[in-house]
Amino acid sequence: QKYGYTHLSAGDLLRDERKRPGSQYGELIENYIKEGEIVPVEITISLLKRAMDQTMSANSQKNKFLIDGFPRNEDNLQGWNKTMDGKADVSFVLFFDCDNEICVGRCLERGKSSGRSDDNRESLEKRIHTYLQSTKPIIDLYERMGKVRKVDASKSVDEVFENVVQIFEKEG
Repeated sequence: QKYGYTHLSAGDLLRDERKRPGSQYGELIENYIKEGEIVPVEITISLLKRAMDQTMSANSQKNKFLIDGFPRNEDNLQGWNKTMDGKADVSFVLFFDCDNEICVGRCLERGKSSGRSDDNRESLEKRIHTYLQSTKPIIDLYERMGKVRKVDASKSVDEVFENVVQIFEKEG
């Protein structure tokens, strides 16, 4: 918000689509989320692109996006590159680095009020496995391209935000 970006959460878009009456993808999305697996790229990309197009058609100046939780695997990355080639440039990846147990603890705490079907220890263990197997290699790829900006997310909200501000001040 501070830097004029529109925040799009891949997970929120998927959860909203899952709840949308008449959605052809609802049940499929629910099953993937519950199993801690990554939803097929075609679904996620179409939801992201729709949200980006809607935002820009409402206000053409709003053409900077912070896409949260995407790409999560090689398939996501290839789908993004194929669909968004020439339409969007990735400036950098903002990587919130945090110890697994801290993440699990925070998600379990969030689960007390979130109503999310994946905020339980079993789903979280699966998500960590999926992250290590599928997402970490994507972060490593962007790192080799010099596009990763890492934040120590184990710190307090204020300290993390201060680090994020420093990154955005540098990136312009």
